[in-house]
Amino acid sequence: MNKHPNNITAVILAGGQGSRMGGRDKGLIKLGQHPLIQHVINAISLQVDQLVINANRNAEQYQVFGYPIIADSMDSFQGPLAGILASMQQIETDNIVTVPCDGPLLPKDLVQRLIDARESEQSEIAVAHDGKRLQPVYALIHTRLEPSLRAYLNTGRRKIDSWYAQHRVSYVDFSDIPETFININTMEERDQLQAERRTA
Repeated sequence: MNKHPNNITAVILAGGQGSRMGGRDKGLIKLGQHPLIQHVINAISLQVDQLVINANRNAEQYQVFGYPIIADSMDSFQGPLAGILASMQQIETDNIVTVPCDGPLLPKDLVQRLIDARESEQSEIAVAHDGKRLQPVYALIHTRLEPSLRAYLNTGRRKIDSWYAQHRVSYVDFSDIPETFININTMEERDQLQAERRTA
């Protein structure tokens, strides 16, 4: 029987510059009839009690989705860890689960699989692995690590996997559903996924 995923806030990371999307805000790009972030919300909101959106621009457009908007507390688009830190500083749950705004194919048991791995290994972070490589922005992280993350970022470092390596980490095998980690970085990738979804 699945445990109720209480005490977890989902953080949808939408704070990037969209450089490979010509500067467009990826979360607001439409896939089919809905923006990418709506697909992510539809999937992750059923798996947690609370949800926030980490966004550094277009706040009014993101507010339409009905969830709190958290901007980075650091300037100049410092990457996903900055969004994770800002979210940790503002939420009240003991855990966050992070997902990107441009990954619309989340499975229904993403959070449960991360919970189970972290509990079985008594780790601080559970991060997804697709069988070939780490997928570091799909992770379950205890918010007590906020001081560690703040100190890491204050050194000028930004690599997410290097920060993870400072803690007890569970690497969670998602090789059975690698499509979970398809993300949309260009309009061509968006068009390709739309075409595949229409013919599936």
